[in-house]
Amino acid sequence: MRLAWLTDIHLNFLEAVERREFLTMVAERCDAIVVSGDIGESPNIDSLLGEMEFILKKPIYFVLGNHDFYKSSIARTRTKVGRLARQSDLLVYLTQEDIVELTPTTALVGHDGWADARLGDYERSTVHLSDFLLIEELVRYNQFALPDRMGMRRMLESLAQEAADHFARVLPRALSTYRNVLAITHVPPFREAAWHRGRISDDAYLPYFASRIIGDVMKGVMLAHPNAKLLVLCGHTHGDGELQVLDNFNVWTGRADYGSPEIQKVLTVE
Repeated sequence: MRLAWLTDIHLNFLEAVERREFLTMVAERCDAIVVSGDIGESPNIDSLLGEMEFILKKPIYFVLGNHDFYKSSIARTRTKVGRLARQSDLLVYLTQEDIVELTPTTALVGHDGWADARLGDYERSTVHLSDFLLIEELVRYNQFALPDRMGMRRMLESLAQEAADHFARVLPRALSTYRNVLAITHVPPFREAAWHRGRISDDAYLPYFASRIIGDVMKGVMLAHPNAKLLVLCGHTHGDGELQVLDNFNVWTGRADYGSPEIQKVLTVE
């Protein structure tokens, strides 16, 4: 199986003809597709996924990124996208799935994930993301002259914990049956995987660019399964890099530029 990995493709930045050209090129190079988030924004995510399904005509395994929740809420967007995926023969929303078999030796798991403010220096960071203005669950902590920084932090930790709990549940089960597992998530699970402009993100951005709790869970699971292999595919930071966490555990982060989506890699899955 040739598996094309896409991330942060932001299809809403393209005209319809540009989207068709890009997706047609992808379809010619693979048998299935994985997308590690940031496909569009909530008001257009269902129509963009529909376009992908219509043009690619191949299985599309995906998670959502922070941009995919813009102009709506995380909860409503996940409900809408989950309903669309359940009605489709090709769309697989990994956040609402357990374990997907790709081949008899390789499985796929995934979750949207979230940065958890546990890396970098959250207290001193002056970074102000569009997330705080465009995602309903976060807007509530940013409405007044003095934003509720502790409330925001608790929300970020809660969102990341939800993803960590998902991986803690599905990864051991997958690894007990399959010797290779691919995990798809949007946010890098380690400081060293949060690449941006050729270097690791600094302490101001790391609270929003990486998720320590997800990395801790994944590393613990892989230490307990030394004979299996895990490859994590993520994005979010728009910078590319590869991290070897353990002999049997690697993380690849994909690059991106708004308006110029690309295939990160075509993986051969046996």
